[in-house]
Amino acid sequence: MQQAAEAGSQQAPGSPAGSSLFPTYARNPVALVKGQGSWLWDEEGNKYLDFMSGLAVTNLGHAPQEIKEALVQQLDELWHVSNLFRIPGQEEAAALLTANSHADAVFFCNSGAEANEAAIKLARRYQQKVLGSGRYEIITFQQSFHGRTLATLTATGQDKVKEGFQPLPDGFKHVPLHDLEALKAAIGSQTAAIMLEMIQAEGGVNLVDPAYLKEVAALCEEHGLLLIVDEIQTGMGRTGKLFAFEHYGIEPDIFTLAKGLGSGFPVGAMLAKGKLAPAFGPGSHGSTFGGTPLACAVVKATVKAIVDSRLPERAAEMGAYLRQKLEDQLLGSSFVKEIRGRGLILGIECGAAVSELVTEAREQGLLVVTAGPNVIRLLPNLLVTQEEIDQAVGVLVSLLSRQGAAAKV
Repeated sequence: MQQAAEAGSQQAPGSPAGSSLFPTYARNPVALVKGQGSWLWDEEGNKYLDFMSGLAVTNLGHAPQEIKEALVQQLDELWHVSNLFRIPGQEEAAALLTANSHADAVFFCNSGAEANEAAIKLARRYQQKVLGSGRYEIITFQQSFHGRTLATLTATGQDKVKEGFQPLPDGFKHVPLHDLEALKAAIGSQTAAIMLEMIQAEGGVNLVDPAYLKEVAALCEEHGLLLIVDEIQTGMGRTGKLFAFEHYGIEPDIFTLAKGLGSGFPVGAMLAKGKLAPAFGPGSHGSTFGGTPLACAVVKATVKAIVDSRLPERAAEMGAYLRQKLEDQLLGSSFVKEIRGRGLILGIECGAAVSELVTEAREQGLLVVTAGPNVIRLLPNLLVTQEEIDQAVGVLVSLLSRQGAAAKV
C-alpha cells in the first residue's frame, strides 16, 4: 500500500508542482479565480482584461446575470435525465436554434469535437443508409482544426495534433485552402462531404475567400456532396453574424456549434437540413450528457440574449472599431505584417514568433492567445466596450511597436 501511494503521488513531467493532472496543457503560471464581464482576477488579486474569452467561449462576458439566473432556476428543478425520455428544454433549445437558422434538426452533445464527430458520422450515414452510395470520405483543408477525438484530429489539417496517435482512421483527405484544382483532384467516387471553417481560427485566423467558397458549394452540388461548416469558434455572433457562413450567402447541409453556445457551460450542437434527419434514426448515435436540462437552460438563455440584444451587430461594430485602431497604430510597424479577421475574431500577423509577447501582455494585465507561431489572436466578448478596446490596443501597440523598433536596430 505504501508503494502504491508513493507511485500515485509521482508528479507528471511538466505539470504544476504537486499536481496529479496529466501535463497536456502548457499552462500559464496564473490561477484565475473570479470573472465579471471583460475582467478576470487571479488568486493573488491581480486584474486582467480578457481578450481570450476562454477561446471564444464567454461571448457574453464572464458570469452574465441572465445566464446565471436560468441555470440557478434549472438547478432547483432537474439536472439530468436520460435521452430515452423527452426533455422539453432540449426541444425548446433546438426550436430556438432552428428558428434562427436554415437548419431543421439539432443533435446536442458536450463539445465542439463531439459536434464535429456527429457531423462526420451523419454525412457518412446519410450517404450510405439514405442514398445508398457507400461514400465515406471527407475532404478538409490544411491549417484547419476540428477537434481532438481520433476522427476529428484526423480531419484536422495540422500534423502537430496527430503525432503519436497512429494509425489514424481512414476516410479523410486534406487540400490547401484556396487551391481549387487540388480540391477538384481530391474529389473521387468515395467522397461524401467537404468540411471547412469560414475562418481558420487555430490555423492563423485565415478567412475563406468568398469566390472560392462559391466554387466549393458548386462542386458539392455537382458531385452530390454534403457541405459541412465548422462554426465551433466563429458561431454565436462572434463574426458579426449569428453564424459566419451568413457572410457568404450559403446554406451548409450541416454545421456545428459549441464554445459560445453555452456561455462557459459545456455544450455542443450539430445542426442539419431536414433531408438528413432520416440518417440519424433511433440507435444510430447518442450521448449520455448531450442536451441535459441544465445545458439546454443555458443554451436557451444564451441564444435569446445574443439574438434579442442584437449582439452580432454589436460585434461587427466593435470589431470594426478594434480593427481600425490596430491598423491606424500598427500597420506602419515593420514587425506587423497583416491584421485580419472579421467581427471580434482578429489576428495580428507578426514577423516572428509571438509567444513571448503574449506572456508580456499577460504581465501587463491583458490576456490574448496565439493562432500559430506568428499570430496574436484577439477574442474579446461581444459586450466589450470602446474603453476596454482602447486599453487593450494601448498594451498591444506598446509591445509591438517596441518589437518593430528593435528589428530596425
